[in-house]
Amino acid sequence: MPTQLSSQRSLVTDDLHKLLDILPEPIYQKIETHPLRDQLVEVVMDLGRLPEARFPNEAVYLGDIPVTKEDLQHCIERVGTFSGDNRAGIERTLHRISAIRNRTGEIIGLTCRIGRAIFGTIAMISELVETGKSILLLGRPGVGKTTALREIARVLADDLHKRVVIIDTSNEIAGDGDIPHPAIGRARRMQVASPELQHQVMIEAVENHMPEVIVIDEIGTELEALAARTIAERGVQLVGTAHGNRLENLIKNPTLSDLVGGIQAVTLGDEEARRRGSQKTVLERKAPPTFDIAVEMMERQRWVVHEDVSDTIDLLLRGRVPALQVRSVDENGDVQITQENPTPEPYSNGQQNGGLSLPARPSGWRASGRMTPLAAPNSMPKKPHDDFEQMLEQSWFGSEPESEKLRNPGPNGEDWPVYVYPYGIGRAQMDQVVQLLDLPIVLTKDLNGADAVLALRSQVKTHSKLRQMAKGRQIPIHGIKSNTIPQISRGLKRILGIDDPQSEATDIRLFAHNGSDDELEALEEARLAVEQIVIPTGQPVELLPRSAKVRKMQHELVEHYRLQSDSFGEEPNRRLRIYPA
Repeated sequence: MPTQLSSQRSLVTDDLHKLLDILPEPIYQKIETHPLRDQLVEVVMDLGRLPEARFPNEAVYLGDIPVTKEDLQHCIERVGTFSGDNRAGIERTLHRISAIRNRTGEIIGLTCRIGRAIFGTIAMISELVETGKSILLLGRPGVGKTTALREIARVLADDLHKRVVIIDTSNEIAGDGDIPHPAIGRARRMQVASPELQHQVMIEAVENHMPEVIVIDEIGTELEALAARTIAERGVQLVGTAHGNRLENLIKNPTLSDLVGGIQAVTLGDEEARRRGSQKTVLERKAPPTFDIAVEMMERQRWVVHEDVSDTIDLLLRGRVPALQVRSVDENGDVQITQENPTPEPYSNGQQNGGLSLPARPSGWRASGRMTPLAAPNSMPKKPHDDFEQMLEQSWFGSEPESEKLRNPGPNGEDWPVYVYPYGIGRAQMDQVVQLLDLPIVLTKDLNGADAVLALRSQVKTHSKLRQMAKGRQIPIHGIKSNTIPQISRGLKRILGIDDPQSEATDIRLFAHNGSDDELEALEEARLAVEQIVIPTGQPVELLPRSAKVRKMQHELVEHYRLQSDSFGEEPNRRLRIYPA
């Protein structure tokens, strides 16, 4: 019997009496007299338990007599045949009866879900339906995805006069029986013999019946996702639902990620990774999404709409939170559209919304300077590591002279100079490298104002706080193995994107700064051996015997060419051997 819902301004028809007719008489009488009868969601009957009626906000027992096998058989005889997915229906209605079986296949439980046709329920997205773009509906069970899908099919067929074909796997959209329910209007319905054949029926519908719109409920397998992409690529509008509450669920689901374009790992070049402020291996969308528009049904009258799925997925993969377009229906039945810009939540136990989300600065007494450490008791002397950790924490946001950042374009359009925050590295040595090589780098004590961090790898591994804060500000960390001038030079050049082994190694001044003539001669010997013999001919080379100090400098020089070297022989004839790559 049709009723008018004033809060939704939608016409509802549910044929409730046809479902109640299949129930045993005691259960029927309890529901018939219940004051919330028109809001009934489902009736649950489990063998040996009390029958239960579920409403939107509560569940009540229907009497005090447990369900018997005779009660279950009474219902089974009055419904259609249970298909491979253990679902049955009542002819010419939208009700769904689902069975629970024991290990021998005997039915020991029934879930009788009320099917309602609600006309006017898609007012929130009516203009999106008219665009002809493919629409994907997401939401938790019971939020009304199938009801909205049914109404979209009717509007497209009756109001927009399109050729609509519904792929009805469980007869849930158009009802049980061979004659579809009037709620789908002029749309046509194709039934599916068993759930695993749904993808074949999807392709058959396109090839045989020339639809302009295909409506699919519950896309859940990889084959169905591939069939949906095939249909979309043929120019047919798709309207469907998928398992998952939000778009983030589809990204993490390898089976259904193709619906939003598929996800692949991409390795970036050094320059691009530095420009993005990310790691070299990132996740990216590998194809256009199958569905152009996504609707997250948070509640029955509150939906989140993503009008461009590709933009939303790209933002999520980069760890950003997209702006949300929220649509709701007020008490007068008018649609309200608002934009919500969620702020990233503080970092906790890993990732938030696909990326790290940190506060702009540390908060609390320690960060504000109101808390001072107590002197360690004599019985528990502080360790050197504790002193080092305290010193580093005090240096997170050092005071810099107030001056405006000056930027000049580099040879490839980069912003120079680059502001570098040193972590666990001697500042005097970094100044020395910057001056010797005339690098466009400015050292800063303020992590917020830095473009990159140069740190010892051993310190980065043991101090997760630096990693957390740098990722929160999207500042790349470049690690070096040791606190030596050649290693610092290599790290700074890598930050600038000029990590050229040839140019690094030819600058002998770095490897023997203020060194003797013998040291310079030994380094020049190693450079010529690498550039004139090892690299061009691929042959190993032995150098002249040198002291341990000089051999160490030669090892570092060879390492900058990405080559291997070993020391062999006995003192004082111990010497270096350089191997090709």
